[in-house]
Amino acid sequence: MPIIQVQVLEGRSDEQIKDLVAGITKTAVETLGVKPEQVRVIVQPIPHKYWVVGGVTKENG
Repeated sequence: MPIIQVQVLEGRSDEQIKDLVAGITKTAVETLGVKPEQVRVIVQPIPHKYWVVGGVTKENG
């Protein structure tokens, strides 16, 4: 049973997250040979103030 964790910047719409999870699930089914109901996807939205690139948060950059 694959468990896939994805971290994304917060602010994505419910529809975007739904599409992302569907695509990840489809890819896992195709590449790992598992059933869709065996795939677990955990989406963790990260606030912009905690997403830092090069020492600068995404809320400031």
